[in-house]
Amino acid sequence: MPIPTALDGTAASAQPSASPRVAIVTGGSRGIGRRTVGRLAADGYAVVVGYAGNKDEAEAAVKESVTDGGRVIAVRADVADEHAVAALFDAAEEEFGGVDVVVHAAGRMHLAPIAELDLAALDDLHRTNVRGAFVVVQQAARRVRPGGAIVMFSTSVVGLAFPGYGAYAASKGAVEALTLILARELRGRDVTANTVAPGPTATALFLDGKDEETIARLAAQPPLERLGTPADISEVVAFLASPAGHWINGQVIRANGGII
Repeated sequence: MPIPTALDGTAASAQPSASPRVAIVTGGSRGIGRRTVGRLAADGYAVVVGYAGNKDEAEAAVKESVTDGGRVIAVRADVADEHAVAALFDAAEEEFGGVDVVVHAAGRMHLAPIAELDLAALDDLHRTNVRGAFVVVQQAARRVRPGGAIVMFSTSVVGLAFPGYGAYAASKGAVEALTLILARELRGRDVTANTVAPGPTATALFLDGKDEETIARLAAQPPLERLGTPADISEVVAFLASPAGHWINGQVIRANGGII
């Protein structure tokens, strides 16, 4: 069930009469997804935070955006479960009247040399990153209203080819292919489909398991000489989701500070 947006007991139906654009953000309780929720809410979107299991983090993401005046709910959904994802979209339509933007930020990362990777970890990663992406954009392709946008996430490692990232990069390569085909299949719908491919970005997912030397080395790679931040990436997403970014379609945008 959705987490109520109001923190003071006000009924959810006590909303302005003007209908806002509506966004679903999967993986919206943490990292880039969470920052994107706040960014879109600040732009006036009504936002549905899709989360996998951490209710406390999802509630915190809602509270942050509601405090800033946003209209936000959170709905639990396993992105690889087609019934749960359909229910996520149903909740957005029931609460806010429709869906205009879908940002699919949910994902998993398992790092290991290809020769050593546990295949159970590979299956787990692909269930979320490949099947999950397909399930989410399948619903998005059916439900996003004209003028809307679908934004997916890949990684700049698809091009940079860092050792240890074989399984993760392969799963995100699948997302890139899916995005390019989806954009063409949406011909006539006035809906865009793009992928954002961040470089090294200071999120818990990225920093987990890395020592200070490794982090410093990665931060030095871009000509801008720092790690990206969730705010950097959320600005790209907000542009692609907005009417101003609507002419960009069927693209993979490598938001990585200039790493070649």
